[in-house]
Amino acid sequence: MHEGYDRAIGGGFDPTLGIVARALAAAHIVVVASPAYLRYSAPPAHPDDLRNLRGVVMCGTATGRIRKWTMQRPNGDEATAAVNEDIVKNDPASMRDAARPGLGVAMLALPDVLPDLADAKFVRLLAEWHADAGMISLYYASRRLLPGKTRVFIDFVMENFRQLGYAQRFDAMKEKGR
Repeated sequence: MHEGYDRAIGGGFDPTLGIVARALAAAHIVVVASPAYLRYSAPPAHPDDLRNLRGVVMCGTATGRIRKWTMQRPNGDEATAAVNEDIVKNDPASMRDAARPGLGVAMLALPDVLPDLADAKFVRLLAEWHADAGMISLYYASRRLLPGKTRVFIDFVMENFRQLGYAQRFDAMKEKGR
């Protein structure tokens, strides 16, 4: 695989030729803000209302562009998230770190914010809405005869995702407001 890795877990991109992607869970993007931020700003009722709030957004390192998300509801409604570009970061962890003390709202992958939601460091906004970033997958080189340690690792990760219910926990439609 690229850069010397023989397996990886990630998402939001298409694998190159010769790479196998085994789907583990949906990569849903949700809108979050800290309670400190919400003391001074009313929560949005619709994705269009995000334009009235300070935003913490991510700039793609390869393209230099800000990703625009299309949000959706379970009933099929869609709307473009109108997040302001007040603070621009280049990775999800730094976006989360900027949003925690109340610098603005952020759109982040649900697995990245579940602990903060559970600890009430974040509040999920627009709980009926999420954006779809594809799948979180286990990636490995396509080979007819995988090394035994790689096969064991793949089986271990697949089984643990299933046993721990990560696909359900990472599903924004089932995790509303938690």
